[in-house]
Amino acid sequence: MKKTTSSEITICGHTYDEYIEMVKAFHGHVAPGMVIGGFMVDLANQNLPEGEFFDAICETRACLPDAIQILTPCTVGNGWLKVINLGRFALSLFEKYSGNGVRVYVDSRKLDDWPELNTFFFKLKPKKEQDFEALINEVKCAGTSIFGVREVKVDMYLVKSQHRGTFTVCPSCEEGYPGKDGEICLGCQGKAPYLNCEAPGYQ
Repeated sequence: MKKTTSSEITICGHTYDEYIEMVKAFHGHVAPGMVIGGFMVDLANQNLPEGEFFDAICETRACLPDAIQILTPCTVGNGWLKVINLGRFALSLFEKYSGNGVRVYVDSRKLDDWPELNTFFFKLKPKKEQDFEALINEVKCAGTSIFGVREVKVDMYLVKSQHRGTFTVCPSCEEGYPGKDGEICLGCQGKAPYLNCEAPGYQ
């Protein structure tokens, strides 16, 4: 395997080592999926026209959304990143008005030359049995070579932001909520994920 030095690699204008530090700061640790994701975002950016405003779609909840959020202006919070969990390690960057863009995905046919990557991607061994250092080195050496890229046109109706509409006060918990959710908020309808926050006045 060719030894690739960190100084030779850039990811969206950052050196490889700089990106790794960004991953640690944002994600809490160096996750292989985020390192892979950095190369994916970089490749998508290379295939986009300059000077346009782009949104993002991520097809998995695991790691990849964080790579998009630290390398682009697209975040879940500002609505420019949509996570549509199709279970595929893939992302798309697309022009936010026309829907024209590019999709980058891990091409499973290209993993044969990268045994640790193949093991990681297809979960052939438990995480604790995988060789982390060898895996990260393969990710670094493989770079963008394991991806496929294709032009896409996004269905803008499916990804458009859903506005919350008029807010009102829930008569049960007395918190503000979108009135379209019903006579009481979704939390008081039993859809909150908490076991110890009973309305009203759970504080």
